[in-house]
Amino acid sequence: MSQRQVLQVFEQYQKARTQFVQTVAELATRSQNIETLQNAGVMSLLRPLLLDVVPTIQQTAALALGRLANYNDDLAEAVVKGDILPQLVYSLAEQNRFYKKAAAFVLRAVGKHSPQLAQAIVDCGALDTLVICLEDFDPGVKEAAAWALGYIARHNAELSQAVVDAGAVPLLVLCIQEPEIALKRIAASALSDISKHSPELAQTVVDAGAIAHLAQMILNPDAKLKRQVLSALSQIAKHSVDLAEMAVEAEIFPVVLTCLKDSDEYVKKNAATLIREIAKHTPELSQLIVNAGGVAAVIDCIGNCKGNVRLPGIMMLGYVAAHSENLAMAVIISKGVPQLSICLSEEREDHIKAAAAWALGQIGRHTPEHARAVAVTNVLPVLLSLYMETESSEDLQVKTKKALKNILQKCTYLPALEPLLHDVPPNILKHVVGQFSKVLPHDSKARRLFVTSGGLKKVQEIKAEPGSLLQEYINTINNCYPEEIVRYYSPGYSDALLERVENYQPVL
Repeated sequence: MSQRQVLQVFEQYQKARTQFVQTVAELATRSQNIETLQNAGVMSLLRPLLLDVVPTIQQTAALALGRLANYNDDLAEAVVKGDILPQLVYSLAEQNRFYKKAAAFVLRAVGKHSPQLAQAIVDCGALDTLVICLEDFDPGVKEAAAWALGYIARHNAELSQAVVDAGAVPLLVLCIQEPEIALKRIAASALSDISKHSPELAQTVVDAGAIAHLAQMILNPDAKLKRQVLSALSQIAKHSVDLAEMAVEAEIFPVVLTCLKDSDEYVKKNAATLIREIAKHTPELSQLIVNAGGVAAVIDCIGNCKGNVRLPGIMMLGYVAAHSENLAMAVIISKGVPQLSICLSEEREDHIKAAAAWALGQIGRHTPEHARAVAVTNVLPVLLSLYMETESSEDLQVKTKKALKNILQKCTYLPALEPLLHDVPPNILKHVVGQFSKVLPHDSKARRLFVTSGGLKKVQEIKAEPGSLLQEYINTINNCYPEEIVRYYSPGYSDALLERVENYQPVL
């Protein structure tokens, strides 16, 4: 065989390998092909091609493996069991930028599925190599490495700590300062994933100087970057008062409020989440948000969106109101109560209704004035029906019951209480009757109205246990009226009168 023929054979073999990996990589983009490829044993066929002499074959083989591993955890598991990870890690340090991107993609695709698979990546020594890639000249390599590190860190505190120990955080902070938007996004996302698990991990991110750089990007025109920046700041601020104060000191107010009007729903949601995570800590931080116009801005945001996007804003109003009478009044003055009432009535998801009920309870629990502001929106019957609804989730029933009690124990606005005398469970009725027993002894106009509206008649129909708190409340109410009036409205009194008529012997 001539030299030319030998070369032709090698050329054909190279073409066949190239065609094979390209076809597999293409087929792996469509989910309907995955099972067939898996059954054909494609993993074991791709593995030797990772060490092929032709760089493009290596890269395409890695890309195909990444796409397969990305699809489900069984295929990701096959990558681990096939001893493919050590090969990838070795080549990651040695090969060109195209291969590095493909290899980092495989590591990300494997690590995303579960803590166990992410731990397998850590165990094969990938973190050190990925951290080195964060210093690569090529922004695409940095991005791929940051993405893989973020996917490993997001599972739990131990994996996140491993990423920190490998020295990733300072380099991720440098990455958010790079000009490439895609790299900024992924680096901010990775910092968010590291920060979320514990105050100590969040402090590590803060110590690397992340907050100042993140805060500067709040007004970046790129919506996807803003999402990640707001998420990272939220994950830092949520852990403690000190970390929340550091976020505030980076002068995120009032600029973050503009994000509540963003056209991107996730930017709105993440901005409201950040404000919530700061507000929940102390009255002082909540007051700072109120002073910056944050409560009014969040209420507007809740009015302009639907579903889960509303949730952090609803909770933020509840946290602010919970701190003090004055802060609850700030929510009332900003017309927060009608907006929360709308959420309670029109939202379909029970967890959103539960959050709105909780927030209304936090607003109404302070003083009679606060309770009245909630009651006048006709929210009490809505809370009651949700509490009594058999299809309501357990959490929704608990939250509505607690909110009703919170509001009722302070409410002295009788027109709102009166409808609750009818068809109410005893544990709620006790609080309603209790409020009437507090108000009626001191208000003659209310006493008269209570009779003409049928309230006194309804109270006489209540069957209370002798000596119970409810019976005491009923006795207090009855003592506000002449005995004959109470008797007149008592059940069976009309029958007694008729009997007296029948038995009456007229004097002729």
